[in-house]
Amino acid sequence: MSEYKLKIGITQGDINGIGWEVILKSLANPTITDICTPIVYGSKRAAEIHAGHLAETESVQFAVCGSAAEARRGRINLVECGEKDVRVEPGRVTVESARQAIAALERAAADLQSGEIDAVVTAPINKEAMQEAGFGYTGHTEYFASKAEGQPMMIMCSELLRVALVTTHIPVDKVASSLTTEGIVESLMALRQTLKRDFGIVEPRIAVLSLNPHAGDGGLLGSEEAQKIHPAVLEACEKGVLAFGPLAADGLFASGGYAKYDAILAMYHDQGLAPFKTLSPDGVNFTAGLDIVRTSPDHGTAFDIAGKDKADAQSMRNAIYASVDIVRRRRAYNRWSARPLEHFEREKGRDVSVKELKLPTEEQE
Repeated sequence: MSEYKLKIGITQGDINGIGWEVILKSLANPTITDICTPIVYGSKRAAEIHAGHLAETESVQFAVCGSAAEARRGRINLVECGEKDVRVEPGRVTVESARQAIAALERAAADLQSGEIDAVVTAPINKEAMQEAGFGYTGHTEYFASKAEGQPMMIMCSELLRVALVTTHIPVDKVASSLTTEGIVESLMALRQTLKRDFGIVEPRIAVLSLNPHAGDGGLLGSEEAQKIHPAVLEACEKGVLAFGPLAADGLFASGGYAKYDAILAMYHDQGLAPFKTLSPDGVNFTAGLDIVRTSPDHGTAFDIAGKDKADAQSMRNAIYASVDIVRRRRAYNRWSARPLEHFEREKGRDVSVKELKLPTEEQE
């Protein structure tokens, strides 16, 4: 029996940005269908227009299908969404382009929820245009949180490092008041779980960043470290998390100290993402903590270079590869942890033979 190829949905994002360019460049690699069955959600017309701007990329031949259920293995599939005669204007922010992004996103989210696809990779959107189009969410993370079970956590990941966030898309002047000891503990517990389940790390080491410069300098530069972050680290450690901190962000990244840890927990968006993108320009954004898998490239719509064949597709490729890896690791972890062996205590005089173990039957496997 041939190996099942995961169905990976890819949403087109804003059709006036670089989304289609990085999608086409990624899918032009002939080995992509050996890794998964790609299903792009979007406009065939937009794909053709953007393909016309690419000079050296091998042409991508789409197998147009009515739904993900009809997707063909070994082909690049396309589920058409939105208006077929849509206007494509590379570099322009328009409500029409945002509506196209919403149509693709909603169709892919529905298929993800119903199990028709195994994961989704989202091309970038323009948040301002999305709001004008009536999207109602501050970003992809919040959108998928409303469609799935669990609490979302944004994790930026690469082969070099992983950075997770306690707070995501909120104004900087609201970060300090949004932080609580309980919230930081919950973030550490969630990060530990996803590192074990989705990244295959047996017992991860997590560095916790401070909020204020110099980790507060003993209270001279702020009290959040002493009142919120340090107590959270201690409580998380009592619950089995290997957490260390609070650590000053500039020192940790500048010295290369981040390499000693399996992940970094940052207090707010730019504190974590600015150094991450500097160190890993081709990283991946992973929405952890949910019962679905969603990844994306770590860049935006880049309207300034849209339609000019200048976009680097490596982050999109990495997002596709990461979605496949995470789904496989998560399913393996779920199998391994589904039926743990019972604990027998020798000191109480109770031993056990192989015959007494409740091993799974062939039918259960």
